[in-house]
Amino acid sequence: MIKRTKDYLHTTFSIKNLGPLNYFLGIEIARTNVGVILSQHKYSLDILSDFGQLGCRPSVFPMEQNLKLDQCTESHKVDAALYRRLVGRLLYLQATRPDLAYAVNILSQFVSDPREDHMNAAIRVLRYLKSTLGQGIFIPKNGVFDLTAFCDADWLGCPYTRRSRTGYLLSLGGAPISWKTKKQSVVSRSSAEAEYRAMAITVSEVLWIRWLLKDFDIHITDPTPLYCDNQATRHIANNPVYHERTKHVEMDCFFVRERVESREILPICVASKQQVADLFTKPLGA
Repeated sequence: MIKRTKDYLHTTFSIKNLGPLNYFLGIEIARTNVGVILSQHKYSLDILSDFGQLGCRPSVFPMEQNLKLDQCTESHKVDAALYRRLVGRLLYLQATRPDLAYAVNILSQFVSDPREDHMNAAIRVLRYLKSTLGQGIFIPKNGVFDLTAFCDADWLGCPYTRRSRTGYLLSLGGAPISWKTKKQSVVSRSSAEAEYRAMAITVSEVLWIRWLLKDFDIHITDPTPLYCDNQATRHIANNPVYHERTKHVEMDCFFVRERVESREILPICVASKQQVADLFTKPLGA
């Protein structure tokens, strides 16, 4: 069937068989007996070389802990074109490096007017890259198709807009397949509200992945575990009673609760130390 498909494509388009996939658009594919590894080792080296950081001192984590970057108007301006080029290259590196997602998301907010503090934070990411050049995503060869989701929020995380940040990670068979870090569109009045908005966004992504797998003839019958470290959020999802704290997020409440009742989602409380989605909402240490 594969050969017939290739022959048919060749009659319509001019194609060339390059053999087994090893390198594509900067992503290296390494096959082992237990699975496939996706990495961007060469692309990472090119970034370090382009910005003169091949000999830099490595760092064990990408962003200084408890760092809250704002416009830094009192700091000196830097070369905006150079900063944008660096951030742009780091954005593509996220294809196989979810551990960089939070730092790059923060840095990309200041491409219009970058300052010295922003550039220093970007160089810190390069130092972390130097110590983790071969890191990537491992997709196991054998395993069950169990879809798992983690979601988290950083309440009032943005220092100048006071908007909260949503972060989630979806894994299939133990391999990360979808992740995101993004500022929420409105200011949340409580941590429970911020966490619940994050949960609603994560549920939307889980539903899309479940529908996509169904198109691939992979039918997931069990509810997808959704791990959240906020007790109030889990209680709201399972409790049909409204009160003052949930009136302004009524739509999200109905949306999540409907999916819980249809057994597509199963909210589960997880300890904060085991919350994988923390990687996308705050700067973590080693």
